Amino acid sequence: MSDDLLPVKDALQRILTAMTPMPAETVALTQALGRVTADPISARRTQPPAAVSAMDGYAVRAEDVARVPATLKRIGSAPAGGRFEGTVGPGECVRIFTGGPVPAGADAIVIQEDVDADSEEDGAAVTVREGAGAGTYIRPAGLDFREGDLGIAAGRRLTARDIGLAAAMNVPWISVRRKPRVAILSTGDEIVRPGELTDPMRIVSSNAYALAAVVRAVGGEPLDLGIAPDDEGALRRIAAGARGADMLVTTGGASVGRHDLVQKALGDGAFGADALEVGFWKIAMRPGKPLIFGRFAGVPMLGLPGNPVSTVVCATIFLRPAIETMLCLETVGAREEDAILAVDLKENDRRQDYVRATWERGPDGRRRVTPFSRQDSSMMSRLAAADCLIVRPAHDPSRKAGDSIRVLCLDGDFLSI
Repeated sequence: MSDDLLPVKDALQRILTAMTPMPAETVALTQALGRVTADPISARRTQPPAAVSAMDGYAVRAEDVARVPATLKRIGSAPAGGRFEGTVGPGECVRIFTGGPVPAGADAIVIQEDVDADSEEDGAAVTVREGAGAGTYIRPAGLDFREGDLGIAAGRRLTARDIGLAAAMNVPWISVRRKPRVAILSTGDEIVRPGELTDPMRIVSSNAYALAAVVRAVGGEPLDLGIAPDDEGALRRIAAGARGADMLVTTGGASVGRHDLVQKALGDGAFGADALEVGFWKIAMRPGKPLIFGRFAGVPMLGLPGNPVSTVVCATIFLRPAIETMLCLETVGAREEDAILAVDLKENDRRQDYVRATWERGPDGRRRVTPFSRQDSSMMSRLAAADCLIVRPAHDPSRKAGDSIRVLCLDGDFLSI
């Protein structure tokens, strides 16, 4: 492998090492979905706070209903949110509802379907047709959690289930990592925004929109700096908007062509100490070889290729884990799985390859992966239709249908209930 092509794993490690954790901020529970916890969340109450009924029925002494039918006297009621202040004695029972505190003296609940009651008034005779042993249909105090118990660890992206748990633990405010502000700058004379196409030879800017969506999905806040033409002065003026962001991502202008101006323009002495310092350039991967990483305006800068597939693949492999590292998540990066190759593949060259593919479940339940026959890095339709990327290491030998391979999953990553 040529010395000027950095292996993917080394590039990723250098990028992640350069990321700075975001400070904590406090948000209302109603605004915490998808945010990443900065501190652990512990219960502020015991749930349930006392032994409560799991069913509508009657609180009884188990020994009174050991033999049925048994007739008991109703002496009161215990609704949810209220309580019966007395004590259940021999031959007595209390009408109780789900969530109602179990009164003193009672040690079992007989469900209402198993009794016949003369009336719903105190003093009524209640005939129990099916007995209940001690503890039946009683939720003990602290069954769910106790005050001070750890409920949610730090470094976790909050799901809807976590929000429900935090609410149950009586936690109205959550300490979370601030969203990283990621400035996105598109470059190129040929680029126009969606809806602005007037010349059929111009290219609609899909990269900035895809990148902004990745940033939001991962937990950051995208800042669209717009489109810079192929002019050094204009590119410098627009890139200056990255000051105050936590990261700058450019798309286009990263290669070696006459119009690839990102390194030259951002490394200009006009920026002084803020000028681009390139950490590395060019990676042994396909798509995405001409990737730049360094620092600009005091923050990490990732210069992505202009081909739309290259941009999104690089965002998946590098930008996503970079943002997740700033958020101090427990795990970073898209998940990888083993799968079965459905077709033969030729040997790979010196670059690690990310091959767009679809999958389906085989009779054995394992996923069988079929790559698209065309892998051109301009074909966004193939990427949108892909379920995964087949990960082929550099110099990977030819593969046969039925071989086990590694795939990087593209589906279902960003919606966790």
